[in-house]
Amino acid sequence: MKVKQLYTNCLAQGAYYISHNGEAAIIDPLRETKPYLDLLKQNNDTLKYIFETHFHADFVSGHVDLANATGATIVFGPNAETSYKSYIAKDNEEFKIGGLTLKVLHTPGHTLESTTFLLLDADKKPHCIFTGDTLFIGDVGRPDLAIKSNLTQNDLAGMLYDSLRNKIMTLPDEVIVYPAHGAGSACGKNMSKETFDTLGNQKKTNYALQNISKEAFITELTTGIAPAPQYFSKNALLNKSGYKNFEEVFKSGSTALDAEAFEEIMQNQKPLVLDVRKPEEFGAGHIPGSLFIGLDGQFAPWVGTVIEHLNTPILLVAPEGREEETITRLSRVGYDNCIGYLNGGFEEWRAAGKATASIETVDADKYVDLYKTGIETLDVRKPGEYDADHLEKAVNKPLDFIYDWAGGLNKENKYYINCAGGYRSMIAASVLKANGYKRLVNIAGGFSAIAKTGVATCKTSCGKS
Repeated sequence: MKVKQLYTNCLAQGAYYISHNGEAAIIDPLRETKPYLDLLKQNNDTLKYIFETHFHADFVSGHVDLANATGATIVFGPNAETSYKSYIAKDNEEFKIGGLTLKVLHTPGHTLESTTFLLLDADKKPHCIFTGDTLFIGDVGRPDLAIKSNLTQNDLAGMLYDSLRNKIMTLPDEVIVYPAHGAGSACGKNMSKETFDTLGNQKKTNYALQNISKEAFITELTTGIAPAPQYFSKNALLNKSGYKNFEEVFKSGSTALDAEAFEEIMQNQKPLVLDVRKPEEFGAGHIPGSLFIGLDGQFAPWVGTVIEHLNTPILLVAPEGREEETITRLSRVGYDNCIGYLNGGFEEWRAAGKATASIETVDADKYVDLYKTGIETLDVRKPGEYDADHLEKAVNKPLDFIYDWAGGLNKENKYYINCAGGYRSMIAASVLKANGYKRLVNIAGGFSAIAKTGVATCKTSCGKS
């Protein structure tokens, strides 16, 4: 018996490969199929089933392409409806993978179709559960993402309470819990950095599995949920209705363009120019009007938060050798309209004598001296980060909601921008600059560097707006 977790840090997402006696199943695959096809070949396995725990909101699953490539059956739990060929399983239905059994446990609450899959070994002994977004390590799934549901988040939270207690907590303590996400995902509030655990330990440590009333559980689960990123509902619909073939998306995006061709497309088609280099590289020089979202950060979630339309035509400025990685990671969250990349990267653009722009950057020591003179500071961290510790005169403007607050700033003012380490603040600066704000300064090292200077900070909500 083989159970392999395939964890992708950028999305904080876990897919799973199960095999026995030459048959395999894959649970919640990512968009690109090659890693799974390679595993099947390496293990000399035939893919029999692709199980989906629910309609994922934070990424586009690879189930449709993988089924087309292998002939495997896509399986959802009860209440799911798809626009493509799939099998909708019944509660407690069992599926054979070699000598193993995968049992369907319908666990609605995160969404109506949410399902946990219980793996029984060759002796029919419970071995592990693949919980999707029903149960995380240290947390449970948010109850506000159901597609076109007439139910309230309180209704769904109540369903989740029952699902956990009637379907999951009745299983043996030694059963291993394999969730769809870990820390960093927006699908829960406070997930652990651990990516699996025993159910027995979760019964002891996970707040959602404690001896609390349904009413208390609902209150806890629905309090403090940040609004879902705008791309969540769009990704969920793609997972329900289908999407472009990944290989076609990849081929289109992999078009290498010299500086002249790149500039011509910019002028004629008005695409979004997305620069995915490091923050300091973008700050030092970039194509005017381009947007920064660096690959070396939580790239896909910020793409999904900041780029408002999935079908936006995108031209890439990437580090040499990382263009294909960028196209793949864009596709994971449904951005399938990449139309090419700058061959040779930004240095090719500069060498061709094209116009460039920059964003001023200051180090923390210089910034603190300026801060004492009364400059304006935007702190673009999440509200919880800001409340934990911040500069008293810095105003909280979370990057997550930049389009809600950007219009309220004065384009004539000079703004210093900080996040935790300098990544999100450069994203914010690039968005603001592309929208006509010219006097922007990024604080290198962010609040982490600021705090080390010894400047007085504030651990309450003072300064928040």
